[in-house]
Amino acid sequence: MTALRLPFILMLASVLGLAGCSVHQPVSLYQLDSGNPVPPAQSGGMAVLLGPVTVADYLQRETLLQRQPDGSLQAATDGRWAGSLSSDIDQLLLRQVAGRLDSQRVVLAPATAGFTPDVQVLLTITRLDSGVSQPAILDAQWRLIDRRGKVRDNRIIHLQEDHAGGTAAQVQAQGVLLQRLAEQLSVALKPLANQPAIADAPRKSTPKPVAPAAEQEKQPKIPMASPIRTDMEVFRF
Repeated sequence: MTALRLPFILMLASVLGLAGCSVHQPVSLYQLDSGNPVPPAQSGGMAVLLGPVTVADYLQRETLLQRQPDGSLQAATDGRWAGSLSSDIDQLLLRQVAGRLDSQRVVLAPATAGFTPDVQVLLTITRLDSGVSQPAILDAQWRLIDRRGKVRDNRIIHLQEDHAGGTAAQVQAQGVLLQRLAEQLSVALKPLANQPAIADAPRKSTPKPVAPAAEQEKQPKIPMASPIRTDMEVFRF
């Protein structure tokens, strides 16, 4: 009996081992590719407050989603994001915009005390996904607000990038879309670098003081007519 049980135990161990390998199959981790932005050469440059950058709710997770032909989304089984996708987007845009503007004064919101931006970028990303047979698509909107609080530009963006189909190719295509977004954003920002300085508020004119009543009496008045006397006499008969 012992001899008959041994092969059965070995076979059962092999099956469980294979099942364990299939369950604990390693999953690849992915990050967005920020490209090769050139670091700013000058210490100053245009002051830009980048953000808040709002990302759609369905993207705020570690799950790497796949767009299906019917438009639905499914979690990828062979990969996930290595950390926060929102943080990756912020850092990619920061490096790209700073390099294209050649400015060390591009910061993410919220800004530190004392930082006065030439322009603030309010950015909303409503879609960033792809699928095995679906292209990578980016939908976004930005608003540019100058130092006076005036909206200088409001634009809705739709970008699309084809890929080879694999998960790595999809992530690379999504990174390319964000790089293209940063390029268009930098072009829109450059004209706002030479804004005139904010002039001081005009001073209110000081009203002239009203002269007291005593001084008003001293002012010359128009003389009144008075009768003229003569030495002539009038005789009555």
